[in-house]
Amino acid sequence: MSISGRITLDAIRQIQDFNAGRDPERLLLKYRAMRASPFAFLRGTCHLFYARLPRGGVFKSAPLAWTCGDLHLENFGSYKGDNRLVYFDVNDFDESALAPASWDLVRFLTSLRVGTTELSVSDAKAQALCRLFLDAYASALALGKAYWVERETAQGLVRELLDGLRDRQRASFLDLRTTLKRGQRLLRTDGTKALPATARQRAAITDFMQEFAKSQPHPDFYAVLDVARRIAGTGSLGVDRFAILVQGKGSPDNNYVLDLKLALSSSLLPNLKVPQPTWKTEAHRVVAVQRRMQAVPMAFLQPVLFKESPCVLRALQPTEDRLSLGGSRQARSELEQVIVTLGRVVAWAQLRSAGRDGSASADELIDFGRRKKWKELLLDASQDCAVQVAKDAAAYNLAWDEGVFRA
Repeated sequence: MSISGRITLDAIRQIQDFNAGRDPERLLLKYRAMRASPFAFLRGTCHLFYARLPRGGVFKSAPLAWTCGDLHLENFGSYKGDNRLVYFDVNDFDESALAPASWDLVRFLTSLRVGTTELSVSDAKAQALCRLFLDAYASALALGKAYWVERETAQGLVRELLDGLRDRQRASFLDLRTTLKRGQRLLRTDGTKALPATARQRAAITDFMQEFAKSQPHPDFYAVLDVARRIAGTGSLGVDRFAILVQGKGSPDNNYVLDLKLALSSSLLPNLKVPQPTWKTEAHRVVAVQRRMQAVPMAFLQPVLFKESPCVLRALQPTEDRLSLGGSRQARSELEQVIVTLGRVVAWAQLRSAGRDGSASADELIDFGRRKKWKELLLDASQDCAVQVAKDAAAYNLAWDEGVFRA
């Protein structure tokens, strides 16, 4: 095989094994997306990133913290909390785990370095942004107070996201996600945001929601109108995931769309020697960590069992509400401001979840924030990680082009 000198067969096998059993149609979308850029490859191979991460130094000595596990540029965004107010925070916890605080940091820094094309910045500028992020993170950590991003104090792109979500009318959002036929909405299944569900999947979801509704204060809210297989993200594409259109507060313009997603084990665990809590299910892990780290949890967020498999049920979060720094001249001009905000948000999330189930105390995190040496170590390590990701991405592209991942 012509790619054998650039990526080991073992690495190819790791990618294939990790994604085994996923919905073939959406898995092909994932593999195709990973071909787009090193940043897209990074998003789709969290498991490979941590398998290659060094085990010593700052990756062992940093204080334990609750981590997102897959921290990168596009895993931040705006959302409506369960109090119906709008927030900006880390918003993906599928890979969450108790880990050295440095693990999330180095993945984020690596995403900055391999995302230079999307960000339209030079390698030198990426290095400066990495330093800016660490300085903002360390300063917020050293202060020891967990704040949150408020709409009135947010600026630039983050303020735009919060304003857009606050001002968005439900009917307008529904018009983007559904079609209206004879006064009833149906989910769009055009292959961009969703694919059609099978009759069996639709029936199973309907039965599940009927049973779930019995335990809720307003059962009629959860009456199912339509079901589709959801397309979102990169790393989780192919995992069982459904968009569910429900009656909500009334048809046609006050329907709601929910997101039901299978929860798998964190891909950090095979490479992590830190003892983890005993969770009832993987969905309980995802939801518990999200509730700990976010200032206010997302609307409808809860762990459920669907067909005896652990799933996370929550309000559907459109991809438009996630931070996307590519392709916008305005976003590029405000990039430093955004990076400072992200550094603070990560520090606040770790402080907010401090002292829980084995995580370091706030005092230990404050002390870590005041130290200096670890910043340079992480900057150097993230450079090495970025070089490795770029090599793996280039080799993956060859494998894709040769049909290895399309078979």
